[in-house]
Amino acid sequence: MSNRLPVFPLGTVLFPGLVLPLHIFEERYRTLVRELVASPEDGPHEFGVVTLRRGAEAPAPESADEPTPENPPIEVDDLYPTGCTAELRQVTELPDGRYDIMTVGRRRFTVKDVRQGDEPYLTADVEWLPDESADELAELLAPRALAAFRAYLELLRPDSEGLDAVPGDATVLSHLIAATAQLTTDERQLLLSAPDTATRLRTELKLLNRESGLLAKVRAVPVPLSDLARPASPN
Repeated sequence: MSNRLPVFPLGTVLFPGLVLPLHIFEERYRTLVRELVASPEDGPHEFGVVTLRRGAEAPAPESADEPTPENPPIEVDDLYPTGCTAELRQVTELPDGRYDIMTVGRRRFTVKDVRQGDEPYLTADVEWLPDESADELAELLAPRALAAFRAYLELLRPDSEGLDAVPGDATVLSHLIAATAQLTTDERQLLLSAPDTATRLRTELKLLNRESGLLAKVRAVPVPLSDLARPASPN
């Protein structure tokens, strides 16, 4: 079944259960926030977050008096096909009319079409993806994925204290890994659109093992890592 949903094109990928803070400065999305806040308590307080395949987010003006640059219209091909709704959890209205909001990813969807209708903001016809529940295979893969994730984080940030808390649910763990690991947008989208938790965990195991192998090779180079970050001298 398809539904029409207000959508916010961003340069990031949102996963269910993950927190996404946003600064709302464009007037069309201020309107959206006001409408969501004014909606009934039992109504949907969410909008879709879809990742830009082409183009970029509008840069925030340096001051309230600076006009927001006009972006070209967004077509469905400018977006990745899978998105996630962001549920409004906290809204702070600033003196100049902008908003700082806190959202949490809720449910996944596939974008069927986008349109600019009567509303000032973009809307999309979406098809909801099934809610996930971890099956027996996912439960078997979860400890392996967690161990690979810990090893990856140790290589990435050796001085960090590691994970503060480990999700007990395999699906939640799969979303946490997808959102936290340093992956490309294409890889994150692949994980977001995975048909089930086991598929996502299996893919994450491959990606984490690949990234850990690359990090281990970099650490084995017999020069300071700071030297590798310096631009090459033209002389």
